[in-house]
Amino acid sequence: MSSKYSDYIIEHCSNVRKAYDWLVSHKIIKDKYVDVISTHDVSKWSDEEYKAYDNYFYGEKTDKVKEAFNFAWLHHIHVNPHHWQHWVLVNDDDGTQALEMPEEYVIEMVCDHWSFSHKTGKLDEIFDWYKDHKANMILHKNTKKLYEEILDKIKNALKGESNAD
Repeated sequence: MSSKYSDYIIEHCSNVRKAYDWLVSHKIIKDKYVDVISTHDVSKWSDEEYKAYDNYFYGEKTDKVKEAFNFAWLHHIHVNPHHWQHWVLVNDDDGTQALEMPEEYVIEMVCDHWSFSHKTGKLDEIFDWYKDHKANMILHKNTKKLYEEILDKIKNALKGESNAD
């Protein structure tokens, strides 16, 4: 068990909560999903994920480690509905289909993505991150619309804060 990975999980979940609290304090969202945020990424502590993630991020990336990580990641997205991959249906005969994510998981996904900006203190980093990653995200049109609406509200609130300085 790596203290580095344990520290990472604790810091990441704290930053997810900071992102959520920021959204609430700026009246971008209502404070009704604190239970969802409070259990964010709890599966990373599980036997199915912890060791594989720890070895992958803090050890040597052998083929065996990469394969174990892939199984851990698959477990993670299957038990954590804040990941867009959780909502992609792979049909036997008809390709893939994005299902609409419930609002609480879209908000948690935004907070998850934005948590890395909270780690660095550069709260506008999420916009470049999204621009670089959105082409690979398979989102239902309503999920994408809500995600982007929240990002726009964040951008406007950050502009308002910088103009107040």
